[in-house]
Amino acid sequence: MIRTPLRPLARILEARQKGENPDAIERENKRIRHEQMRDQARLRAEGRLLVLGAFFFCAFAVVGARMGMLATTDPVEPRAHAPGAVISASRADIVDRHGNILATNFETHALYAQPRHMVDPVAAADGLVKVFPDLDRDKLVKDFTGKRKFLWIKKKISPEQQQAVHDIGDPGLLFAPRDMRLYPNGSLAAHVMGGASFGKEGVHGAEVIGVAGVEKYFDDYLRNPANGNNPLQLSLDLTVQAAAERVLWGGMKLMNAKGATSVLMDVKTGEVISVVSLPTFDPNNRPRPATTGDASDSPLFNRSVQGVYELGSVFKIFTAAQAIELGLVNANTVINTAGPLKVGGFKIGEFRNKNYGPLSVSDIIVKSSNRGTGRMALQIGAKRQQDFLRGLGFLDVTPFEIVEASGGKPLLPKRWTELSTVTISYGHGLSTSPMHLAAGYAAIANGGFKVTPTLLKQDAPVQGPRVMSDRAARDGRAMLRAVVSKGTASFARVPGYFVGGKTGTADKPKPRGGYYKDKTLATFASIFPAHDPKYVLIVTLDEPSENSGDKPRRTAGWTAVPVAAEMIRRVAPLLGLRPTVEPVNPTMVTLTSSSN
Repeated sequence: MIRTPLRPLARILEARQKGENPDAIERENKRIRHEQMRDQARLRAEGRLLVLGAFFFCAFAVVGARMGMLATTDPVEPRAHAPGAVISASRADIVDRHGNILATNFETHALYAQPRHMVDPVAAADGLVKVFPDLDRDKLVKDFTGKRKFLWIKKKISPEQQQAVHDIGDPGLLFAPRDMRLYPNGSLAAHVMGGASFGKEGVHGAEVIGVAGVEKYFDDYLRNPANGNNPLQLSLDLTVQAAAERVLWGGMKLMNAKGATSVLMDVKTGEVISVVSLPTFDPNNRPRPATTGDASDSPLFNRSVQGVYELGSVFKIFTAAQAIELGLVNANTVINTAGPLKVGGFKIGEFRNKNYGPLSVSDIIVKSSNRGTGRMALQIGAKRQQDFLRGLGFLDVTPFEIVEASGGKPLLPKRWTELSTVTISYGHGLSTSPMHLAAGYAAIANGGFKVTPTLLKQDAPVQGPRVMSDRAARDGRAMLRAVVSKGTASFARVPGYFVGGKTGTADKPKPRGGYYKDKTLATFASIFPAHDPKYVLIVTLDEPSENSGDKPRRTAGWTAVPVAAEMIRRVAPLLGLRPTVEPVNPTMVTLTSSSN
């Protein structure tokens, strides 16, 4: 700020020349300066008062708004919370491809006790035993009257049970809120869901964590609040899954099998539309894992991915397709299947010691000749066979999105000898899961592209690397169709839905070596419609026996094939497939001409 002098020299000289008093100039300047200072002080004071007034106005507005909110809300008794991290119980839903709920959360309560706050511990124990008959009254009385300050009584109770406990009226019985995982469809798709349980627990909440299936595989996603509780959408179709489970359960009982599994897969995307493993369980009440006996006897065992088996003659189509791919044969090449055929000192025989003689490659598949397939495998060689099967995914763990899939590691020969090459060509000496088999057949069905099984819904076809030529895949499909139309899978004829497939019956191995003569694993691997495949269906029965005749029949043609045919008959309309007339192969049409 520039201060003006009180006695400016110019004005003083001018006043003296005029005979005026210079002091008057100084007094006038002092007066003006004092008036300016007074005006500035007044302005500062007015600004401060305005700011202070605005502050008080805002403060009163906030207090008034808060008082209004408190006046319009219901009173809630304050609760003391123990210090510590808040337990997040949020978990996203799981839905099928159409948005139908497969798993969701359900609000419930746990019951706990604080004995030091109890009025009458004995009466409280008597009342609890009436509500929960499985509780031990004497143990409750001992806990309530001892030195314990806290104990859980029930981790999950129903609203009716909660009201009954509330009616006991003891202040030492308290409820803890819980989010319980609920599977509204019960045992439907149980092996896919797996199940969930409680992790960290407190009186104000509990973690819900996956323990098996997709619940554990996608546990991080389902528990992540950043996903905004967006549901996990699977490729399963709930309606198709229900139909498949019903048919497979009936077929397992009808064929007297101890277990069964089925896989229905989209050949273009690898989406698994339905996957069933029997016997099953209810994930709402998941049983404890078995600690003794054979793991496959437990209902928790997932036969579709954990069960690795020698699947038998269903593998023969891969040998034929590879031989065609390599240019060693075509579908009409004749191979002598007559015996003897000895490899590595072992004799290769046929089912029931049959001797077919010369057969075309197509007829080798139709009649399921071991020798014919073995002779093609010898031309292919061990190295090329390994590479081909690896390309199809048979030598590695399937990347299917449930935790149990990692346990389904294929069992390979320690030394891939010439004998191994021959036996693997017709499905022995190599153990894989039905899920592996479904992916392999999907590659033949879709024109020769590798398929990776997935449990997640895909928005568009997924094309993997090419593993065989379109010609090899097309010839393979024709052979599979011939197996149904005139071979071992004649029971798979479904009017309007033209099925192609291959049967496989493998003797079950004994734990200490050798094979059972009266226990088999029967498999039917199918594609439909055969002329334009959309889906692959694998049906496997464990130790089936069809007993309508004089002797038990255990082959896949009598056991797995009828079950698969009934399943296709049920699910094809649900998949949107209309019955059609099979196109006629143009090579079978005789052209004639006429002239006038």
